[in-house]
Parts: sequence; C-alpha cells; structure tokens
Amino acid sequence: MTKTKKLRKIYTCFPEGKHKVLTTSYDDGKIPDRRLVELFNEYGIKGTFNVNSGLEKEAFKHDYDERIPLSEYKKLYAGHEVACHSVTHPTIARCPREQIVRQVIEDRRALEEVMGYTVRGLAYPNGSFSDEVVDALKACGIRHARTVNATHSFDLPTDYLRWNPTCRHGDEAFEDIYKEFIKFHKTQYLYMLYVWGHSYEFDRDDNWNIIEKFSKKIGNKSDIWYATNIEIVDYLDDVSRVQVSVDGDFAYNPNAKSVWLEVDKKSVELKGGATTEL
Repeated sequence: MTKTKKLRKIYTCFPEGKHKVLTTSYDDGKIPDRRLVELFNEYGIKGTFNVNSGLEKEAFKHDYDERIPLSEYKKLYAGHEVACHSVTHPTIARCPREQIVRQVIEDRRALEEVMGYTVRGLAYPNGSFSDEVVDALKACGIRHARTVNATHSFDLPTDYLRWNPTCRHGDEAFEDIYKEFIKFHKTQYLYMLYVWGHSYEFDRDDNWNIIEKFSKKIGNKSDIWYATNIEIVDYLDDVSRVQVSVDGDFAYNPNAKSVWLEVDKKSVELKGGATTEL
C-alpha cells in the first residue's frame, strides 16, 4: 500500500509570487486624464479608463470637462486598459433592454476600432445597474464591470460584473486605507486595493496633491503587482485552470502565460503549457 505523503501548503499567488495588487479605474475620458496617465506612468501604476465613444463632441463649460479625442486614445492609454462606459452615459438600469445592449455593444465596437484589441470591461454610468443589465453585459462579451459601492476592504471580487472598489480617491479615509495596504506583509491571503474616480475632479477641486501623494507613496514597490482590471481577471482565470497533482509534487499549467504558486512558503513559477515540479 502506498504511504500517503504529508500534505503541502500550496497557495495561488499574483505574478512573481506577490500577494498584493493595486488597480485603479477612472471614468469619462476627459482632458485631465492626460496628466493622470503621465503621473501613473511615472510611478508604475496601471489604470482602467472607462470612456464614452459618443460624447467626443459634447459641449462643455469648463476646460476640464472637455473630452479627449478618440484618435488620441491608443497613444495616451498605452500600457493601460480602455473599457466601456456606454456610448452616451445614460442611467442604464432605466433603459429598455435593447438600448442597454446598443449602449454597450456600440461603445465596445467603436473603442475596439480605435484601440485594436478586444474591449472587455465597463464601469456602470452613474453607478446604475441591475440584474437585467448584468445579463446584457454577459451577452455583449463584457468580463468585468465596476460599481461605485466602496467596500473599504482589500478582498478580491466574488463577481467581476458587480465589482465593488475599495474606495474613491475622494473618500475621507483614502489616505488611511492606502497606508494600511502598504504596510501589509502577511502572506496568508491575497489583497487588492482598488481606487476609482474621475480625473477632472482634481482640476475642479484643485487637489491634484491627493493623487500625487498617493502615487509617490504607493508606486514602484517590489511587493505590489500593478495591474489593470482586465489583467487581474485574466490572471485569476488562468490560475483557476492550473492542475496540481494529488501529492502536490508537480503542477500542469495549460495556459499560454506563466502563473505563480506558493509551495511551503516558496514562490514557484509555472510556465505556460508545461508541467513543473513543486
């Protein structure tokens, strides 16, 4: 009779064995995104930018409300994610189902034409959504959708189409929250800090110092994975497909890209399409 081996502690990790991920989400695609993207690029922070393809020529009263031309998206948002925010920003849960689909699928089509990749994310315009809207998103090929409901926690999402962020950058507890996140060094869990907002708020409220201080404090850290929303979705999907042997001696990664496991407190990279000894 084969002797049962001692059970090993095997956990999933983020890339390079990290346990913390930072992601951000900014809406509406207005001119201050240029400054925000420049700031994020300086500190290695990734953003998902949710934009409205049908409002490029919309009239505006303040300079910060001007929309960025679609022709600028590909260069400006390189290295980040462009996602849907509907064509014309309606309170979408009030729309007939046919209009829900058109608002999403036509926004997706226009953005894909500009960006040259499949657009699979969305932020709910005006924070509006319902079960019917979520069902429509599935039919439209949307993989993740952000709400405006702050959790003030670092938990991973349980439903990507009802993805609640940690907080807005304008939250009165924002600084305390991200400082707590930076201090985390325990590896029992995976932690996610998800910050959202609108870049024009920094111009409107004259408080760019908030996001500048945040970026400087949290950026370019070796123990944080900086990812867009869709990168998190794709990575965790890939991890879920890994097949580990019963004894925990080896694992097969059927995906094209590498994923990481923690095996008895040691980080192990599983290369795509290969079986790796643990």
